[in-house]
Amino acid sequence: MKYMLLMQFNARSGLPPIDTWSPGEVGAHVGFMRAVNSGLADSGEFVDAQGLADPGEARIVRADAGGAPVVTDGPYPETKEFLAGYWIVECAGPERAVEIAAHVSTAPGPGGRPLNMPIEVRQVMSAPPVE
Repeated sequence: MKYMLLMQFNARSGLPPIDTWSPGEVGAHVGFMRAVNSGLADSGEFVDAQGLADPGEARIVRADAGGAPVVTDGPYPETKEFLAGYWIVECAGPERAVEIAAHVSTAPGPGGRPLNMPIEVRQVMSAPPVE
């Protein structure tokens, strides 16, 4: 089964913004994430993982009545939560996906302390078989 692990940040999480970390702290964090990805690849569970740009660079796209794209800035500063990155893993079941998420949650932050950040775990649904 495939699972998506979503790294969410919000003001209530108490996590310091990464732009306030020292270069060494950022390097340790990125190194941890690379080691996680390498371990998942070695176990055959890695499908994909990506960090996402700051929400200020995001754009919201909708189609107008004629189907043409209408692009607006977003999400807006009042957005309380944003997606910072994700992993897609293929593993035996939800217990293993939760185990991976718990490990990712311990990524180091300022001072090398584990962030214990919230990681949302969601199963990737597949379409029904074509008949």
